[in-house]
Amino acid sequence: MVYDTAIHRVAGEIARIQEQYGRDAFAVLSGASLTTEKSYLMGKFAHMCLRTANIDYNGRLCMVSAAAASKKAFGIDRGGNPFSDIIGTDVVWISGANIGECHPITSDYVWQAREHGAKIIVVDPRVTPIARTCDLFMPIKPGRDVLLFKGILHLMIANDWLDHDFIEQHTTGFEQVAEDAREWTPARTAEATGIAEKAIRQAAEWWGTAKTSFLMHARGIEHHTHGVQNVLGAINLVLASGRIGRPNCGYSTITGQGNGQGGREHGQKCDQLPGGRDLANPEHRAYIAGVWGMEPEELPQPGADAYEIFREIDRGNIKGLLSICFNPLVSLPDNSYVREQLEKLEFYVTIDFFLSETGRYADVILPGSLHEEDEGTVTQAEGRVIKWNKAIDCPGDARQDWIIIQDIAEALGRPEGFRFQSPREIFDELRVASAGGIADYSGITYEKIEAQYGVFWPCYSEDHPGTPRLFEPGSWNPVAQGRGPFYFPDGRARFNVPVYTPPAEEPDEEYPLYLTTGRVVSQYLSGAQTRRIGPLVDQYPEPRIELHPSLAEKLGIADGDWATAESRRGSVTLRASVVRTIRPDTIFIPYHWPDRSSVNQLTISAQDPISRIPEYKVCAVRLAKADIDVVAVA
Repeated sequence: MVYDTAIHRVAGEIARIQEQYGRDAFAVLSGASLTTEKSYLMGKFAHMCLRTANIDYNGRLCMVSAAAASKKAFGIDRGGNPFSDIIGTDVVWISGANIGECHPITSDYVWQAREHGAKIIVVDPRVTPIARTCDLFMPIKPGRDVLLFKGILHLMIANDWLDHDFIEQHTTGFEQVAEDAREWTPARTAEATGIAEKAIRQAAEWWGTAKTSFLMHARGIEHHTHGVQNVLGAINLVLASGRIGRPNCGYSTITGQGNGQGGREHGQKCDQLPGGRDLANPEHRAYIAGVWGMEPEELPQPGADAYEIFREIDRGNIKGLLSICFNPLVSLPDNSYVREQLEKLEFYVTIDFFLSETGRYADVILPGSLHEEDEGTVTQAEGRVIKWNKAIDCPGDARQDWIIIQDIAEALGRPEGFRFQSPREIFDELRVASAGGIADYSGITYEKIEAQYGVFWPCYSEDHPGTPRLFEPGSWNPVAQGRGPFYFPDGRARFNVPVYTPPAEEPDEEYPLYLTTGRVVSQYLSGAQTRRIGPLVDQYPEPRIELHPSLAEKLGIADGDWATAESRRGSVTLRASVVRTIRPDTIFIPYHWPDRSSVNQLTISAQDPISRIPEYKVCAVRLAKADIDVVAVA
């Protein structure tokens, strides 16, 4: 069979590369739209079967700044509340999240909150659909979110809009954060962020005086070289108000992929083991090695993140790559560099159900499975584990992804630990592997998920109901052992002084504008699926450059004209959309398209030093009306 031949070719190339260059010379890139079972299996495959340090996933482009900040502040990487807590709250604060187009289910909760009387605050450089009907819109200068949070905290302190009992009983570090906020007066904050002082004062008053509130954010504040600091600033507002861990009082980051939460919990991150454990922690290594039946020293140490893997290819340290559920040629910044590295690989194999732009560079393409062709679990942004059931069989020679991975392990002669007969068996091992970890799934079963319409982790035993709302006073967690609701030994949350650093690249005389990127309603992620669906393509057939009328007039660009945006890395020529819903110093281009229409020809590969997330939301560009003859030739 062609399939068997392909599997043996893949195994042969993996073996050759690892024997010739070492185990770490073969890397794995996985994805956060896989089921949690597959995510777990990919981490186990890399760490146990290949024993390579170099595995990471496309959640590196999505949730990792929020995850790192949550671990620093709460000791756990999970939103604290079910979204039902949004309904009935007094104030909903949304920073850097175009929920109307990107998160319609979340939007429904916000609309219901508004119908119950909530004030809606939106912070974004663009007037997104949710901003058009919010109560207060703050058009922030790209990359300045942490400064806004400092300014709001300044006003909360000045007006004594603080929960002193909560701060004293359940937190540490407030004095240092208060001292840091002292200098961020409303006037200084307004100047730095580009937001009117009146709006800053109004936002602080609504947030500070509310009895209940819910703060949420997404990539808009996370896709920065200081994304972790932005998120820490947001969390400080929540902790200072004491409005967390009780009904209608919460905080959540919004996931960007189908399993953005579950995909980052069980071992496919470059520094992680199942259950949210740390790969570098000797106790964590020993536990997982025991579950997998190997010695702890046989587990690799943490390796390269998703973008660094391509730098390691450039350095000659990585010679082979397997990818699944990842289209880096469209998704990664400065993608001309990514293309160069794909061409350098000695061997590249991808598992996918459609031929992606990255897949065109593969030596072998293994036909994988759609969600409808398999079963398994995913975990929502709330922390609720839900189940998908199989609807149809895979066509032709396609296989379920977990079967393909196990076939490779078998062909490598390393089948031990890769003889699962079903996703249920994988999930049952995941339960054991996660037991005692921060992300504890040990009490979750397929039957329990069906019976309860989802189960919130942590769930410590089969008679435990799960944990819909984290951080409730008096709640138990295995880290604090009853000493408090937060996941540190003393049970207290941490205030963290957020450090502001400018974006890696600021506008100047040569490149005078900000570029920011994001989504549109009819396309999704790298577009590998949605760009194949006629009605969605009809709705938004090509990316456009959004610019403000004042900028358009200055540059002589009319709506519908061809325009060229250029950065220090590349250029893209697209039609212009002249809109009043964007700052005059900023242009916006969506990122779902490949090749000459790809905005990631322009974006910068600078990364947050903690989370290693790229700075998609800010870089410097120039814009000009395009030469019509040049466009025609192109």
